[in-house]
Amino acid sequence: MFGSFRVGIMGAGKIAEVMADTLKGMRGVTCYAVGSRSQEKADDFAKRFGVKKAYGSYAELVSDPKVDLIYVATPHSEHFENCKLALSAGKNVICEKAFMLNEKQAADIFKYAEEKNLLLTEAIWTRYMPLRTKLTEVISSNVIGEPTMLTANLGYNIVYKDRINQPALGGGALLDLGVYVLNFASMVFGNDVADIASICTYNDLGMDMQDSITLRYRNGKMAVLNATALASSDRKGIIYGPKGFIVVENINNPESITVYNSEYKKIAEYNRPKQISGYEYEIEACIRAIKEKWLECPEMPHSESLKIMNMMDFIRRSNNIRFPGEEAYEEKNSDGNNNSVPDAGADVISQPGGAAGADDPGNAAAGSPDSGDNLQSGEADQGDQGRDNSAPGAEGTDAE
Repeated sequence: MFGSFRVGIMGAGKIAEVMADTLKGMRGVTCYAVGSRSQEKADDFAKRFGVKKAYGSYAELVSDPKVDLIYVATPHSEHFENCKLALSAGKNVICEKAFMLNEKQAADIFKYAEEKNLLLTEAIWTRYMPLRTKLTEVISSNVIGEPTMLTANLGYNIVYKDRINQPALGGGALLDLGVYVLNFASMVFGNDVADIASICTYNDLGMDMQDSITLRYRNGKMAVLNATALASSDRKGIIYGPKGFIVVENINNPESITVYNSEYKKIAEYNRPKQISGYEYEIEACIRAIKEKWLECPEMPHSESLKIMNMMDFIRRSNNIRFPGEEAYEEKNSDGNNNSVPDAGADVISQPGGAAGADDPGNAAAGSPDSGDNLQSGEADQGDQGRDNSAPGAEGTDAE
């Protein structure tokens, strides 16, 4: 449909493997190149997935003139520099979730991409999937009335992974798993959030291992969200209305949408269409955007990535969670009006914990805004492919 389109993968971890396998099953697209920090690792990856070019550095990868799109599959902590490297070489980029460490980085890199007149989009795969459109249609049909509340959870036992534990890798459950529940809420209720209340538990390095988040919207709707890196959850998203409710099975890779009436009887069900892995939809979206010379994908426009990053900044600030070098980056790149955290952050009442040094960081209570009136408003779950379902998203980051 689009002719021969060549994708280069930056990183050679698990998530990169899923993408390479997905590209093999797509028409008109090829996994043309892979770049790693190790030539040996790149060669091994290329051999296993039939990739034509293997590069032992990211600089070599982005310098290949035949690459049409770079897929960034590295740890959160590396996303900004990796995306900037690719963009500076004139490459269109799709970057894994969580898009950046914070909103400031996201705003800066989007601005850079626009200056370069290149596509840059976030690979939050649930935004691109067909069931996302179907869910919008079902809600708009008024079958359950006007929704007033939703709940969503995502949990995997991945506490043993370095990228979850280590501050230097942008660790914690929020950026890895919480990003999905926040995106689910955003897709259903939008982003006109008035208040955020959150609490988390920490590991001994101050990274959040479990997050409980409540959003109150200006129109009175509410979203109650949970993410954990300590346990497996049912991964359900449930949307409640006066005439019934909707259950989404597996918000990380939606499998079905089931509608129930107010008498708790199933009245409709919509199943996921056959897919390679689910990653194909974000690549197809990128190809369409590049063909049309768009600088963003309508499925996940820059404004949506910025709003999600903004909320995660606010939640981290409320819970006293910082990543190494954030302050230095913000100071170096500040224009005098640091927007890396919401305006409402000034009203946060927080009880120190985690990285801030609580006596018992494992049970420290996190803050929530008094008033959010000023608030500016993760994927390798391939059960159908027989892959390990235990770790979504960052399971595949290339933490070389």
